[in-house]
Amino acid sequence: MRPEFYSYISKTLRTARSKAYRAIDSYMIDAYWNVGRRIVEEEQHGTERADYGASLLYHLSIRLKGDFGPGFDERELRRMRQFFRCFPIRGAVRPEFVSDSDSVDYGIRGALRPELSWTHYRLLIRVDDPAARLWYMNEAVEQNWSSRALERQVNSLYYQRLVSSKDKRTVIDEMLEKTASLVPSPRDFICDPVVLEFLDIPASSGMRESHLEQAIINKLQHFLLELGKGFAFVARQKRISTDTKDFYIDLVFYNYLLKCFVLIDLKMHQLMHQDIG
Repeated sequence: MRPEFYSYISKTLRTARSKAYRAIDSYMIDAYWNVGRRIVEEEQHGTERADYGASLLYHLSIRLKGDFGPGFDERELRRMRQFFRCFPIRGAVRPEFVSDSDSVDYGIRGALRPELSWTHYRLLIRVDDPAARLWYMNEAVEQNWSSRALERQVNSLYYQRLVSSKDKRTVIDEMLEKTASLVPSPRDFICDPVVLEFLDIPASSGMRESHLEQAIINKLQHFLLELGKGFAFVARQKRISTDTKDFYIDLVFYNYLLKCFVLIDLKMHQLMHQDIG
């Protein structure tokens, strides 16, 4: 494996993670697209060696798992490669619904929509028809489909039924009824429970709440990834004043998907009623 090849991919992932404070999904999608592009280019570069392509992902995954964790096995790298092949253009394209008479070549117009998550794109790359894939992508954004709703539409051949049906309103009404229970809720964006094993805190340590807060701040990027989707850090020890007393919120975050603030009060002891108050 060429050093400059691995250096590029490593730098791409590190840069994406450093920007994840404000738009985790968007930056990681961009990084996965770039990783997929470089894998394709590297495989083409090594065509003179018959065994190069076969061994590339294996050796790349070993090094990436050592540096970035278990989420970069060979299967996931193959998904990133397929991701680039399915969406070779990153600029936004928002075509209207394609009728039977349209003859637009969607094979070269597959473009990314940054509003979608990696889970959405993992579903989309399984759609073989480029026109259907692009339509599902744009419809998922316009209709705010969760990944579960998108999976339901793909598995039920919603696009194909809509294209072939003369009564499109009936097909659309059926879709709305079947996916009503799959509308995203706040719990889809917030992890519960939150696992803080990346802080490397001994189970028997007598850590104070202030020490826990500082440990989280020191590894804020990991904490944001653990919280869930769409979180941005706002403040620590935020003062809230009333007529009689000042209160301090340990950690304040904003979720740009839910459009609300999330307040975290750290406690090292068992949760009491006064804590909730």
